[in-house]
Amino acid sequence: MQNKLTDFSQNLRKNMTKEEKHLWYDYLKRLPITVNRQKVIGEYIVDFYISVARIVIELDGSQHYSKEGEQSDRKRDDYLRRIGIKVLRYTNRQIHEEFDDICNDIERKIRDSIKDKKLFV
Repeated sequence: MQNKLTDFSQNLRKNMTKEEKHLWYDYLKRLPITVNRQKVIGEYIVDFYISVARIVIELDGSQHYSKEGEQSDRKRDDYLRRIGIKVLRYTNRQIHEEFDDICNDIERKIRDSIKDKKLFV
């Protein structure tokens, strides 16, 4: 199963949504800390993972608003919280309309979560 997830995550990295590309190229990639894209954690693939802050960033498109999508997200979020990872969720619309605010929110949450403040200057 892990090999299938790894292969799938590599494919997702090659085929990011326009919102993922925007957040990645215009903000996350430039951070002074490592941010992983489409990272396998357990049996899940998360959009972005910041290990030093133990933060996952998820961008929610329309598929997340179905009953099945919401249940799946809740199950994944519960798992991640149980293993000590904070989940930040933003909608695709927020990425388009509130990009600077989203980036500021992410930065604030990273700073609050990171143990060695010198890593994030």
